[in-house]
Amino acid sequence: MPTILGQNQYGKAENRVVRITRDGDTHHIKDLNVSVALSGDMDDVHYSGSNAHVLPTDTTKNTVYAFAKQHGIESAEQFGIHLARHFITSQEPIKVARIRIEEYSWERIATSDANSRFIGADEVNHSFVRSGQETRTTQITYDGANWQIISGLKDLTVMNSTNSEFWGYVKDRYTTLKEAHDRILATEVSAKWRYNWTSDEQRMPNWEKSYEQARKHMLHAFAETYSLSLQQTLYQMGSRIINSRSEIDEIRFSLPNKHHFLVDLEPFGLTNDNEVYLAADRPYGLIEATVLRDGVEPQIPVDMTNL
Repeated sequence: MPTILGQNQYGKAENRVVRITRDGDTHHIKDLNVSVALSGDMDDVHYSGSNAHVLPTDTTKNTVYAFAKQHGIESAEQFGIHLARHFITSQEPIKVARIRIEEYSWERIATSDANSRFIGADEVNHSFVRSGQETRTTQITYDGANWQIISGLKDLTVMNSTNSEFWGYVKDRYTTLKEAHDRILATEVSAKWRYNWTSDEQRMPNWEKSYEQARKHMLHAFAETYSLSLQQTLYQMGSRIINSRSEIDEIRFSLPNKHHFLVDLEPFGLTNDNEVYLAADRPYGLIEATVLRDGVEPQIPVDMTNL
């Protein structure tokens, strides 16, 4: 039977770029991992091997570094928009550009006060420590007319040491889990949210402020929800963001339940009054759901593995 070519794309993945902005003696860091994927009129290269419409992946890599110099990196989203627009407008065969970016955060190291015995210790503004918290993410897709921006974060580990319960669930012959009326609730948040900015005719969000505020509302909701289930907490986190940030229409969470089990200390003649736990890394419950603004159709993929 004859075969035909299906969806295809190509590009250079995981271009690590670090941009230092020097404001006098004060320096600022943007540390990104940028992946470029291009698709369009690429039938010939697959059928006959003709590279007439192919922009080398090495060129896309070089563009990332050149744009870091030419445009700077105001935000991951803005940098991705510059790249996507460039590939679409400069290469006629390319119809869709998708830019995926991970951003790694750095914190400025607080230095000694003016009384330090080290000369100039109170004037250092160029030393940083890599933050051990979440990785910021964004995916920019552009087809020459419409934009889709899906941003978010991953690997943000959070815990409530109380104000969490789990009881009243279905029980069958295989159920051994005991009901809990005071438990640890911990998870490693992976979240993707979709902006309703889709056109150059619209006012562009402030990407940095939007990320900071979405993260803040997410954490506040986690901390302030008296949780009867991780699903309930997830919904409160998403609702808080949707209700607080008008530029965001949809958010999807993937929340592994990082179980903490009370250790049985009775064999040692000790009482465990919700004090000593075994932190189990696997297997784990995996709670996933999308929270939407009313009237909005979902666009974030259910499976976020490769998003």
